[in-house]
Amino acid sequence: MADFNLDLRSVEEHIDDEEGEEDAKITLGVLDGTTPPEEWIDASERGEVLVLAVDGDLNELASGFARQISESGGELVHFRDFLIVTPVDVTVDTDRL
Repeated sequence: MADFNLDLRSVEEHIDDEEGEEDAKITLGVLDGTTPPEEWIDASERGEVLVLAVDGDLNELASGFARQISESGGELVHFRDFLIVTPVDVTVDTDRL
């Protein structure tokens, strides 16, 4: 049998790096007061990007989660009839608006 150079340590390191990675997730929803604010906060903390159709007064509907997400490093952007909520390390480029 032929002898080959297989560096198992580097293979193991590569596998370990990929195990914790998850695919990015975009969650579509309606911000109408029926979903508890904790669900939006939990989704943001899991790294999900939320695109929420606003059905009502935005300030009132987002008051239960907006400050906490913003203070934790997330971003909230109101665009047309939607609220876009991004987790830490995801930014929304609004330069073209």
